[in-house]
Amino acid sequence: MNKMLPLLACLTITACGSDSSDTPEPPKVVPALKADVCYLMSTNKGDMTLAIDLTNTPATGLNFKDYVDSGFYDATLFHRTINNFMIQGGGFTTGLVFKPTNDPIINEASVGISNKRGTIAMARTDNPDSATAQFFINVLDNPHLDASDSTAGYAVFGKVISGMDIADQISIVPTLVNDVPVDEITIDTVAEVSCTTS
Repeated sequence: MNKMLPLLACLTITACGSDSSDTPEPPKVVPALKADVCYLMSTNKGDMTLAIDLTNTPATGLNFKDYVDSGFYDATLFHRTINNFMIQGGGFTTGLVFKPTNDPIINEASVGISNKRGTIAMARTDNPDSATAQFFINVLDNPHLDASDSTAGYAVFGKVISGMDIADQISIVPTLVNDVPVDEITIDTVAEVSCTTS
């Protein structure tokens, strides 16, 4: 008990001190998502229009654009769906066949854009810089996925600007083990379209 007293006193002094060197850092300015390029994602459940931010998350946004431009996402699956959480796709073809990808990219979650409902973020392994092609769409606000002092977070690089009801429908389909849909949810095509004001 006595060992705690110096620590508490120190914290009190630090918090109340008037030393000018203790001025707090200004709060980080979190940029608003940009709609630099937009895509129509057609699935067997319906269409979604996605706006991708190349300005604030250039590595992530350009990575997604490169995959779209090469036709990589055509005939892939939303292979993981979790009600009240997110839907994940872009890594497997029918029959859950893994699709080879390009090299991993850096994690841009530190930009600070939050994993709010309707945002699109990169899926990854425990390695923060392991994202390749797989992405997910948040169907609820998921702030625990944001970068913080204790976690690298998941990089948000876009948002659904129309068709969020389709993402909602996909999120509630019946699933098997590992949240794999019973019936395959296909991403048929992803094609560039003009961006409209959301």
